[in-house]
Amino acid sequence: MDRADLRPSFRGFAAFTTALTGLLVALGVYTAATGSGLACSAQWPLCSGGVLPQTLPDFVEWFHRLVAMVVGFFILGTALWSWRVGGRAKLTATLALVLLPLQVSIGAVTVTLSGLIPGGYSPPTQAAHLLAALSIFTSLLLTTLFASDGDYASSSLRRTRLALFTAGGLLPISLLTSRVPLLFGYTPAAQAAFVLSSLALFAALVAAAFWAGRSMPRLRTTLVPALVLVFAHLLLGRDLLIYSPTVRVANAAIVVLAAAVVGLATWFALRGEDEGTVSESGFVGGD
Repeated sequence: MDRADLRPSFRGFAAFTTALTGLLVALGVYTAATGSGLACSAQWPLCSGGVLPQTLPDFVEWFHRLVAMVVGFFILGTALWSWRVGGRAKLTATLALVLLPLQVSIGAVTVTLSGLIPGGYSPPTQAAHLLAALSIFTSLLLTTLFASDGDYASSSLRRTRLALFTAGGLLPISLLTSRVPLLFGYTPAAQAAFVLSSLALFAALVAAAFWAGRSMPRLRTTLVPALVLVFAHLLLGRDLLIYSPTVRVANAAIVVLAAAVVGLATWFALRGEDEGTVSESGFVGGD
């Protein structure tokens, strides 16, 4: 095997960074849910007056910071590599890098920087922390899609269908792990599973909308409200507001509407004709 075949491609590197970022978001939710965000004696970047953790909650928070640092370097690498590749991927990768210092700063405030910032561990800062994380994740996801554009062995319609089928399978998982049915309780593990499945669902819908492109405008337009609904479902699943019975009913309604919209989009995709064309490289593409 040629050594060149073993070298990672920019597309693969960006995809790995995106997946790693999604795992980091889920880990951050688990850390907050266990109360470990208040560990380390409310210090940042130190932990209980030192570098190494002293207790189990300290370790969870310390491990979260360690993974965040590793992901940060991957985001930096993706952005630097994107400037060599060029194109639209350069813009989205750079945006992810620009948002990174903001995310780190909010994270420091969230755990209360050395105990000097009052109200650091509060819903407003947690909401800002989550929104910044989702923005970075979306930017990296678009970077991966831009890097892969025009280099597929299947048509855009087939890829769109696959993405919608994936979304249809992930939506029930996101619902079952959410606070709507509370089948698994509101445990840290359930919260992390909810965020991870919801991020994967969101990514599948973004990919479907991206691959639908200009050739399927009706399908792409249909997916816009689905993305908004899934995003709202994701935010309601966190402790950003009091989860009253009214909010639970609203959350359930959002999931039902999202399922209906995804079903409609899937129907459009199944009715559509495969318009893939063979590119000069011999691959089939519909972009």
